[in-house]
Amino acid sequence: MKNKTAVIDIGSNTIRLVLYEYDPEKGMKEVENIKTVARLKSYLDQDQRLTEEGAVILEEALLAFKEIISFHEVKDIRAAATAAVRQAVNSDEIVLHMKEKTGISIKILSEEEEAYFGYLAVVHSTPVMSAVTIDIGGGSTEVTYYEHKQLQHSHSFPFGAVSLKNDFMAGDQLTKAERKKLIQFIRDSFQSLNWLPGRNVPIVAIGGSARNIAQIHQQNTHYPIAGVHQYWMSGKDLEQVNDQLVNMDKDELEKLDGLSSDRTDIIAPTSQVFCELYEIVDATGFMFSRKGLRDGIVFKELMKKYAAPLDKERVFAASMNELAFDYAIERPEAEHMISLATEIYTHLGALGEVELTEKGLQLIKRAAFLYYLGDYIDSDSSSQHTFYIIANRSIDGVLHKDRIALALAASFKSKSMLQQFLEPFDGWFSEEEIQEIRCIGAIVKLSYSLNGSKRNLISQLEIRKKGDELQLSVFAEGRTLAEEYQAGKQKKHLEKTLKKSIRLKFIPITQEV
Repeated sequence: MKNKTAVIDIGSNTIRLVLYEYDPEKGMKEVENIKTVARLKSYLDQDQRLTEEGAVILEEALLAFKEIISFHEVKDIRAAATAAVRQAVNSDEIVLHMKEKTGISIKILSEEEEAYFGYLAVVHSTPVMSAVTIDIGGGSTEVTYYEHKQLQHSHSFPFGAVSLKNDFMAGDQLTKAERKKLIQFIRDSFQSLNWLPGRNVPIVAIGGSARNIAQIHQQNTHYPIAGVHQYWMSGKDLEQVNDQLVNMDKDELEKLDGLSSDRTDIIAPTSQVFCELYEIVDATGFMFSRKGLRDGIVFKELMKKYAAPLDKERVFAASMNELAFDYAIERPEAEHMISLATEIYTHLGALGEVELTEKGLQLIKRAAFLYYLGDYIDSDSSSQHTFYIIANRSIDGVLHKDRIALALAASFKSKSMLQQFLEPFDGWFSEEEIQEIRCIGAIVKLSYSLNGSKRNLISQLEIRKKGDELQLSVFAEGRTLAEEYQAGKQKKHLEKTLKKSIRLKFIPITQEV
């Protein structure tokens, strides 16, 4: 049974509606995402009251979103307001007015709640075990530190993209003097938290400004795959993008690929914030998460309804579950594939033919589960479809490089096809890594052939070394005509990788009557 939830995120810069569906078997899915640029922070007057003009903008946005929610027949509506409304002295009046005019109840999130929801989204959608998170909104900035996916510290600063622009930029471009003052302000703010400096962990950034930084860097580097969720940048990458943005004028920014038109005036100060945080944390990398506050709100609600709606320790497993439903993966066959591939891999490791590693074992299990999922689209070109789907789909719990390694292994057809798929990723993998991916792909392909009739007949495997030859004994319950033919054809890929001939021996298991 599907549960539908609408989340309205009333931020200081934008107001966004996201519709979610959650199925206990399939997991959570975002089905609609609509935003409007409101800049509510700009409608706080000198007395910190949200002006009538600002209230009208908010009301119109809520009424428009309510029509969309009604169209999708969603009953569960969660409207959350952050800094702009929270900082308004007439916030209670605004909430009451919106309820009367639109029928939507708004919850004003505390600073602690806002930080917590961002953390909750990150740990449920990325593989990063310990990190500093940052979410720069229009009027506030939330920073957290979590360790082994457990929240340790959080803080909300009363400045954001819009307020930094208003306070430090007189014109359309940061001057040297303004940039110097901005940097000092940011450093003083971050250094006021004694738990933040020198953590030496990755930074996970949430929100539109961080998304734009990732998109700009992808455009600059001609990034070969789609998606910015879990996109990884080094400190040098971050500095280069920041220098680029700070030195551009308004006209240049408006033409910059990857930069949203509604962020041209606020991107420079927010980019500087990321750079200063990176230095103070002594970070090991900078990663963007497209899951943030809105997702965290839904995660928390699901936790109340279900014992374990999403296991933060098994983020990728949830993603595989979703892929299984989307591409009609037969679970018994997939589990059998994992068993066969793992057994071959461990036997070869024990014989010294491959180097057994935790990472290799993880890759072989994942590749075996997803092997040739492109069959769902077209069996004649399943390898190409498999590679494209995995390489370009946003998959929670796996970084982009690991996603490509998985795409290569799960789509393995031949050495030449592997090299063809690798062409856009020059420099991503070492020769040793490519060899490991090729070997794992060949093992998975052989495992696939050992279940040629899709009946899961193979119950046990044994591999022995005899001179320069490997003897693979296959114990099966039933006639294995299809398996023998397919395995005989496909073993050559593993033979070429290992530089060893493989002799197959199928042994029927006598069943007692």
